[in-house]
Amino acid sequence: MLGDVIGDAGLSALRSRLPGLAHDSGATLVIANGENAAGGFGLTRETADSLFSAGVHIITSGNHIWEKKGSTELLNTDTRILRPANYPARAPGHGIAELLIDGRRLVVINLQGREGMSPIDSPFTCADALLEELEPGAIVIIDFHAESFAEKEALSLYLDGRVAAFAGTHTHVQTADERILPRGTGYIGDLGMSGPVDSVIGVKIDGCLRRNLSQMPIKMEVAEGDSIVSGALFDIDDAGHCTGIERILVH
Repeated sequence: MLGDVIGDAGLSALRSRLPGLAHDSGATLVIANGENAAGGFGLTRETADSLFSAGVHIITSGNHIWEKKGSTELLNTDTRILRPANYPARAPGHGIAELLIDGRRLVVINLQGREGMSPIDSPFTCADALLEELEPGAIVIIDFHAESFAEKEALSLYLDGRVAAFAGTHTHVQTADERILPRGTGYIGDLGMSGPVDSVIGVKIDGCLRRNLSQMPIKMEVAEGDSIVSGALFDIDDAGHCTGIERILVH
């Protein structure tokens, strides 16, 4: 699972490093959060195809997925692209994807937090409803796009033992809290980002500083230059328990 892909710099880093990373790790499923892939805000058909061609199987997202024109069609027509499942039912797209890989039924669920973000439907009750609809035997993986780490830990512990892997996204800062929870769910608070190193969470330093110093709505632009690819590798057994988790940070 890879953190938020930031603009062209993040896409370029992913294209060059993901094939080798997936091969060396033996990963059978690659998930990347793509809500910032198109110029830092949103996702387009072109950027989605770039992620898929690099080796991503499922693209998850969050509150910025709606930023680009054509997002409704993209979300409604490509089952490999998810928006948070706990948006109201009238929102375009879907928040769950199912795959069959090497005889194992894998389910990816995208959820979004509410603390410090939009007051959408509860991720707790949404997760309950989605899990109740699944047939037994599915291996479930969660991308929880959230601002609050208290909310991330609370939801992960609420779902502990019911999902195999639980990874936070949104902050663009990789956390060092990876662990296997008491009932077998692999957890990390945030996967980090795939984007430019010399930046403020992916955007140009100068613009961010001017915005903070003046408190004016200065446009945030994606930075350029050398980029990292960050995320986590989860080992999951056939029973749906996480047996190992390793942070990934490739310069």
